[in-house]
Amino acid sequence: MTTPTSTQHHPGVAMTDEQRADFERDGFLVVPGVLSPDEVAHYEAAVDRVYAEWQATGGLAADRSLHQLNAVESCPDLAPLLDHPKVFGLVWSMLGWNVHVYHSHLDVHPPLTEKKPFRFEWHQDGGRQNREIETDPRPRLSVKVAYWLSDVSRTGRGNFQVVPGSHRTNWIAGPPRRDMEWPNPEGTIEVTADPGDAVFFDRRIWHARSNNYSAITRKGVFFAYTYRWVRSRETLAADPATLTPVQRQLVGLADGDGDHAWGHTPSEVPLHQLLKEHGQLDPAKPPLRP
Repeated sequence: MTTPTSTQHHPGVAMTDEQRADFERDGFLVVPGVLSPDEVAHYEAAVDRVYAEWQATGGLAADRSLHQLNAVESCPDLAPLLDHPKVFGLVWSMLGWNVHVYHSHLDVHPPLTEKKPFRFEWHQDGGRQNREIETDPRPRLSVKVAYWLSDVSRTGRGNFQVVPGSHRTNWIAGPPRRDMEWPNPEGTIEVTADPGDAVFFDRRIWHARSNNYSAITRKGVFFAYTYRWVRSRETLAADPATLTPVQRQLVGLADGDGDHAWGHTPSEVPLHQLLKEHGQLDPAKPPLRP
């Protein structure tokens, strides 16, 4: 019996030894010229159509920005970016072949017209992973690709801010409240890139977005890849009407958008609320920290 020949386009090439060393040291790579000018124009037009649809329905944020989850479902024209051969090789070089996209979004951030209230936005991707996994450093688990459709070749344009090498650090100094003025972490840089460049990064790297006070609208598309076993193994079918809120959570029926399972809003997670009511949250234990 012969093995069927793949009809898909080329999967890309493995990362070089130099790229691997740089990635392991810094936690990110800038890959220039992934998209041609024609591709940039094509994908930017697609993202602009999505933005216009949300604008027409009043669905933009107060600052006129759009952070839309489920990139390909929201904008099917973006599907070729899932495995673009000029960058996909970096993904399977780091994680192997048993991967899938578990998170994606397209972002549009117009220039800010007034000073934005301070909020400390530095984070590692993965949400509750960063409290519930107890190793030091935490495991990589996922990597992310950001395709730039706008010119972020200068700082202050909503650039991707990182602390190089911080992917092996479980903690950075931050304010007691996110709205308290606080300096950027020591060693912060703003990553610059041209339209069509991609940034490939380890989910654990401490990062944030700079405020865009330029005259350019920031536009990008992001895909996060992880192992295919980071998902439900089975479907626990049940009549929702017969289940308690906690039971709905346990069978995957909890309401909310794609960020819900990451625990960003504890008040919306039924088991968190139940434990709170019974005094079972314990600040001394990271997985049970309120």
